[in-house]
Amino acid sequence: MSDTPFGFGLPPEEPDDGDEGKKKDQESGGGQGPANPFGFGSPGAGGFGGPGADNPLAAMFGSLNPTDLGAAFQQLGQMLSYEGGPVNWDMAKQIARQTVAQGTSDGTKDASVGPAERTAVQEAVRLADLWLDDATSLPSGAASTVAWSRAEWVEATLPAWQELVDPVAERVGNAMGDVLPEEMQAMAGPLIGMMRSMGGAMFGTQIGQAVGVLAGEVVGSTDIGLPLAPAGKAALLPVNVEKFGKDLGVPQEEVRLYLALREAAHQRLFAHVPWLRSHLFGAVDGYARGIKVDTAKLEDVVGQFDPQNPEQLQDALQQGMFQPEDTPEQKAALARLETALALVEGWVDAVVHAAAKPRLSSADALRETLRRRRASGGPAEQTFATLIGLELRPRRLRDASRLWASLTDARGVEGRDALWAHPDMLPTAADLDDPDGFVHREQLDFSELDKMLGEAASGKPDLHKKDPGEGRAPKDGDGKDDGTE
Repeated sequence: MSDTPFGFGLPPEEPDDGDEGKKKDQESGGGQGPANPFGFGSPGAGGFGGPGADNPLAAMFGSLNPTDLGAAFQQLGQMLSYEGGPVNWDMAKQIARQTVAQGTSDGTKDASVGPAERTAVQEAVRLADLWLDDATSLPSGAASTVAWSRAEWVEATLPAWQELVDPVAERVGNAMGDVLPEEMQAMAGPLIGMMRSMGGAMFGTQIGQAVGVLAGEVVGSTDIGLPLAPAGKAALLPVNVEKFGKDLGVPQEEVRLYLALREAAHQRLFAHVPWLRSHLFGAVDGYARGIKVDTAKLEDVVGQFDPQNPEQLQDALQQGMFQPEDTPEQKAALARLETALALVEGWVDAVVHAAAKPRLSSADALRETLRRRRASGGPAEQTFATLIGLELRPRRLRDASRLWASLTDARGVEGRDALWAHPDMLPTAADLDDPDGFVHREQLDFSELDKMLGEAASGKPDLHKKDPGEGRAPKDGDGKDDGTE
């Protein structure tokens, strides 16, 4: 998959005539060149702007089989007629499902989940929750347990991806419409609408590919440290669990159980720390608000835009059309998100290790494998990083895990978990540099402050607070005692 923003289009098919066909394809601009939207030809080879541009149909569809023309026209129509939000999520869903259907690079195909696999996942999560009762004071957060195919994972997680990506895409979409002077925008209305539709399609295609590829790798609903599944739903993907443990030399039952421990631990944290989800997603949104669009470059693109050559817009967007602003607010949003991700992953790592170490002989090996896997990121994370320069992975997972383990030794399980009561009680990035200083620091109790602020916001008095005038004799209308007892 392309690592460039808005890079889209499926990899070219193997030519029928073997190596000779590959050579011809490379000479004609195919092979590893930029992918055209939906595979509509290639630049300089009878494609857009090439020698065959005199025949629009040949330029656009000459490389397709006749049986594919209907689908190609349908996709083109969807791209140009889209009038929804900043991302064409219908297209994203369609492309994600197509990517899943193709299988992964190692030849693993998606498959429906059978009754035996479903039962194995449910039993693993149930046992994992029992083990976690000794390792954390947070109760179970899994109201239900599901075993998903890759396609089911796509369907279930798209709403969360929409919440993550829409703020970024909206910034870019608005910039596309604002580069023209106001007096020209009315005249150029159809062009602006077409550009926004294409922008929505480009984002939809990119995100669809990313989600589709990630579906071939994830083992549960919380692999990237964010709650992607509906609240209270613990999920594992049996086909990916089997793929993950294939070459580890560890029994599949232990692999499944260890991954169930991680999924169940995430569920406990997100279920019983009500502010955490909005804190993480809010940090992503705050980061997106700081993105600056290069309006000068976008103006050039709008002025020279050729509707018959949509690749021109894609190529321009690939060349750093937008980038994060180097402002204190932007840096603070990034630091807040990276620290929060590290704390979440570090807590899960420490809690799962405490639960698994006495019970699973492979606990240490599985822990290290998952640490390395999580730190290296995956294609979808790389795509999101390319889109807005943001890596959804904890840079300091090991530091955070050591800090949570030290807190457990110093304050016990309940003292450690009590820090999740309020965001201001959590360790900061500086505390990860000095874990001993944080562990032995006196912590503030925010419970009374929260109570006072809640009463002030609701305007309700504390009914348990004694009235200063209580017990005094009542007074008549002029403020004097009326003489009665």
